[in-house]
Amino acid sequence: MLVDSQTAMPAIGQHRLTNRVILAPMAGVTDRPFRQLCRRLGAGLVVSEMVTSDPSLWHTRKSRLRLDHHGEPGPRSVQIAGGDADMLARAAQLNVEHGAEIVDINMGCPAKKVCNKAAGSALLRDERLVAQILERVVAAVDVPVTLKIRTGWCANSRNGERIAKMAESSGIQALAVHGRTREQRYQGDAEYDTIAAIKSQVNIPVFANGDIDSPAKARDVLDYTGADAVMIGRGAQGNPWIFAQINYFLRHGHSAVPPSAAECRQVMHHHLAGLHEFYGDTMGMRIARKHLGWYLDKHYPATDRSKSDVDAKALKKAFNALESTAQQYRFVDELFHHDVVHSGQRMALDGISAA
Repeated sequence: MLVDSQTAMPAIGQHRLTNRVILAPMAGVTDRPFRQLCRRLGAGLVVSEMVTSDPSLWHTRKSRLRLDHHGEPGPRSVQIAGGDADMLARAAQLNVEHGAEIVDINMGCPAKKVCNKAAGSALLRDERLVAQILERVVAAVDVPVTLKIRTGWCANSRNGERIAKMAESSGIQALAVHGRTREQRYQGDAEYDTIAAIKSQVNIPVFANGDIDSPAKARDVLDYTGADAVMIGRGAQGNPWIFAQINYFLRHGHSAVPPSAAECRQVMHHHLAGLHEFYGDTMGMRIARKHLGWYLDKHYPATDRSKSDVDAKALKKAFNALESTAQQYRFVDELFHHDVVHSGQRMALDGISAA
């Protein structure tokens, strides 16, 4: 066992993590600015957006950005997706050449466009192909290879335990398990019995994923499953503080003080700056809209919502209409200005839009 106590940290090959909270790979979300932010706010490991295993598609701007890990601290974990064993092996080698220190194989994505190409969670229906992919990717690179799966394809085909044993015997160094089948997508509640069963049957680190959106839930899932770490996906959208909050809860047994309005403003400013710099002003502003929307859903207003008659929906609409980076920064400043949060008066949305 690589983890033998509550205080020991899991290791992926030679890389020992600093804590037990990991940012899950999410397409369109875990770009370099968000990964860096989550790492700064307490994530022990961050995993990139999935990169297609077909190098002929890497000439697009989207793929080039996904392959960009400049300035990121290690270990740098890159997720690859595809359905051809040889192509995945070559993609693993090329990503290592681009700076990947851990290669993660995607067998968990439920998206139609991925599954229709016999990739992502669709691979779980073909255990022979799964074994072939795992063995070839592991043999192709000298860095640790990890795997992300779901519990199975559907309720009648929960083969997560068999896949986990196969992964361990193939040389996979860690396994992340989302507690739903592909058929469930993100509907219903995640279940953790399968994750607990997998953990009891393998000796590699197991990361529990699915519906972990609070420090108390993280502790409960770790206790119930015996997992070595939790992997946070949607719970981190608009809430990058969740990593530090979970770490604090696991150490002290009670919740940390939530982020203040000033801290929310500072982190949102930092995130905007990262997006603008990474993507350029036009694309950065566009991508900032979805992130700002998630922040508004989870952190506005900083005090009782009844003290303001401006709801998140109206604020999103106003933010989406902004036409410059300066306006986006000013919006955040006004959002957390003392008078706006506490006065109970309607924010001058038109003034922000026209600034």
